[in-house]
This record gives sequence, structure tokens and C-alpha cells, in this order.
Amino acid sequence: MLRIATANVNGIRAAHRRGFDDWLATRGCDVVTLQEVRCPVDALPDGAFGDFHATYDAGQLAGRNGVAVLTRQPPAAVRTWADPDPARPLPRALRKHVTEGRYVEVDLADVPLTVASLYLPKGGLPAHLQDPKRMREAPDGGAKYQRKMDFLAGFARYLAATRKAAAAQGREFLLTGDLNVAHQPQDVAAFKRSNQVEGFLPEEREWIGTQINPRMLVDVVRQLHGDAPGPYSWWSWLGRAYDEDRGWRIDYHLATPRLARTARAFQVDRNHLGVRMSDHAPVVVDYDLS
Repeated sequence: MLRIATANVNGIRAAHRRGFDDWLATRGCDVVTLQEVRCPVDALPDGAFGDFHATYDAGQLAGRNGVAVLTRQPPAAVRTWADPDPARPLPRALRKHVTEGRYVEVDLADVPLTVASLYLPKGGLPAHLQDPKRMREAPDGGAKYQRKMDFLAGFARYLAATRKAAAAQGREFLLTGDLNVAHQPQDVAAFKRSNQVEGFLPEEREWIGTQINPRMLVDVVRQLHGDAPGPYSWWSWLGRAYDEDRGWRIDYHLATPRLARTARAFQVDRNHLGVRMSDHAPVVVDYDLS
């Protein structure tokens, strides 16, 4: 059994103070992908990742973003956007994000599998939906929205090329991470009020729907959970959203079909020993590759 977890830690140092090190040591994962580590390598807590080998791209934006893949053994190969596969050049729309610490992928050494960790931009509202009276930030004319939509278009091309490259090498492919997009009404607790909220805009939902296909990539947790609401993996820090489980499902395992068929069980780790480690929760899936 191969246990793989993805977790947006919302700052690895803060997550450590809330028990991340104990969760990592006791959860029995073989691979852990992280997003929003928000910490340069030289500022990581001592023993930040225990006995795991860390493939780490903190990016160059101080206190923001950063991704990692933790593995029990050193990976057979590592690819970041700063050092991409020459046979798979970055689409133009992604080149501006090279130094932001948004993507890293590894080929596992012990099984024929490529695992990627993605932190997709949150985005914003298009200009016609921006109402200063309802916004915490000043209107930007849709700049963050357009930046995200450009990212989505470029990443769709990159994702297709990555999946095909893995297949050409006899490897399955798993995209994990915080995609900052909820796909279906079951993925948002208050979906009727969220149709004009970034992360659940019709065009964002359409984009993720085009990536999920029985012949391309399978939403593993939705496959295992069925059509029931949730399981949510992000909750606002405000109010009682967490206590009442009014969240969003935006943290994914998207697997090639053959890999998805080996998924046996999943768990969203809402807390560890009664402690909430982040505004996201780790999403853990067991794959039976035997």
C-alpha cells in the first residue's frame, strides 16, 4: 500500500507549532506534498521533515507560496519550473511564475509514478463583478482574475504534456495540491452563495471539468466519496465555518485512470490530537499498487 498525502500548511513554521512534525511522524505516509510552505530552506525548523527526503522549491517571494514533495527515498528525478524538462518547455503564460514556488514534480524511485505538487493562484473577480462595498481589497479591474485565467490556460497545456511524458516512460501520474478551484456544488458548503466568488466561478469550474476525464485524470477523492457533499478540505478562519464544517474542497488528488483504480481509501485529517494545523487539512489517500 502506498499512502500519499497533500497538505497546504499555510506556513510550515506555523504548522510545526501546531503539531505538523508529530502528524508527519505518526501518519504513516510514504509521500507528502506540501503547498504554501512560505519559508526559505535556511529558515526551516530543525528536523522540519523528519526522516523524509525533501524536494523543495520555496520560490523567491518572501513569506509567500512555496511547494515541496517529501519522499521516503531520494527521488529518481526532480523537475521544477526553474529547471524544466527540455522536452517539455513551459507555456508562455507560466513563465512569469517560474520564481514563485508554485510547482514541483518528482519521479519516485521505488514505483513507476510521477507525483507533482501544485499551488495554483487564488485569483480574483472579473471587473464586472467587483463591488467595492463587498470587497476587502480595493478593486483591481480584474487583474488577478485575468492572471489566474492565463495561468489556467497555460497549465492545461503543461498538464497534458506532463501526463503524456510520464506515460511515455511507463509511469503513472498524480497531480496533488491546492488548486483554488471547487469543481461541483458538492464541493462547496454554501454553493448557492458562491457562484460569484473566486474559486467557484463558472469559467473556473469549466476549466477543472476539462481536466477531469475518465481517460485523462480522475478526481480520486470524489471517486471514493461518491456524490455526497464534501469532504471539505479548507475552512475560513473566520466565524464558526470550521466547527460547523462549512468549507470548500479545493485540495485534490488527480490521478491517471490506472492509478485511480488502485485507490482504496481516503481521509481528510481535520485535526491532529485536537489541533488544527492550517486553514486546510491534509488529504490522505491509500493506493494499492501491488
